[in-house]
Order: sequence, then C-alpha cells, then structure tokens
Amino acid sequence: MEKENEIIPPWWRDGLVNFAKVSASIAIPIIIALYLGKYLDNHFGTTPWIFLGLTALAFIISLISIYVSMAKYIKDLEEKEKNKQ
Repeated sequence: MEKENEIIPPWWRDGLVNFAKVSASIAIPIIIALYLGKYLDNHFGTTPWIFLGLTALAFIISLISIYVSMAKYIKDLEEKEKNKQ
C-alpha cells in the first residue's frame, strides 16, 4: 500500500539513469586512456604502444563495468516486478 505523500518517479527515470551510467562507464575510461596514453608515449618515445595498450585496457574496463551495471539493473527490475505481485 502506498503512502499518501509518496512521490512516484516517472516510468522513464530508471532507464535514463541507467543509460547515463553506461555512457559514463564507456566514455570516462576511454578518454582518460587516450590522453594518458598519448602523454606517456610522447614522454617515453614509445608511440603508439602505450596508447594502444591503455586504450585496450580501458575497453576491457568499460565492458566489465557495463556487464556489472546491466546485471544490477536487471536484478532491480526483477525485484520490482516481484514486489508488484
């Protein structure tokens, strides 16, 4: 039973928040890897190896982060659906 003054968020809010988390988990590691890799390659004269290595590492980190985020989101959706019944 719902409380009288309880504010129910719009149906699209959870999806939008999850989209923002996934977008950030892709963009942030990649951007950091690109700038850091380029700087370190210029500093050590190893062009393009550190850049490519850090970019690959950032890609793997992004994939793991997306998987964890989606698993949590699906679990939350299942719990909400179970609580409705």
